[in-house]
Amino acid sequence: MDLRGTISPDCPLLVLAIAEEAAYLDSDLPVLLTGMGKVNAAGALAATLARVPLPSAVVNLGTAGALHSGWSGTYEVGSVVQHDLDTEFIRRLTGQIVGAPLALAGAGPVLATGDQFIADDKVRADLATRAQLVDMEGYAVASTARRFGVPVRLIKHVSDEAGDGADRTWKESVDGCARTLARWVRDHL
Repeated sequence: MDLRGTISPDCPLLVLAIAEEAAYLDSDLPVLLTGMGKVNAAGALAATLARVPLPSAVVNLGTAGALHSGWSGTYEVGSVVQHDLDTEFIRRLTGQIVGAPLALAGAGPVLATGDQFIADDKVRADLATRAQLVDMEGYAVASTARRFGVPVRLIKHVSDEAGDGADRTWKESVDGCARTLARWVRDHL
């Protein structure tokens, strides 16, 4: 976990997984680097929000894999699901709903979050029936921010078409994605 800047109720907190995604952020806004994955994202954000004044919003910026061919660009996520938690099975087993989908920005794409980097075409095809984009932190960030009563936005830039070869494509594209995300911050925050 790495927190840069001072959090205040007057401005949003930018939350990203890794330094490579935040490389070109030049704003005066505070930046929290959580590390990759749901546990790291939830833990870092919860620890931060518990000890500082709450920000006006949490804005999760990062890369995402496209689950459908032809998807590119930057998107504000409309809803987010956990693809590696069997919510329906847990509901049948316990009668409780755990990890339900979270509605966010209305018309944007569905983001599937899980602790697996999707570099397999079969897994990609299965996820494509439920979502348009995939990442490793979005659900955890959204859920944690909501638990603290802080508004949250998920902004994702497509880095690759998830599936075979995505790991190589991500490495090649993360620098360009970081530039695009920094431009989004300058234009929208």
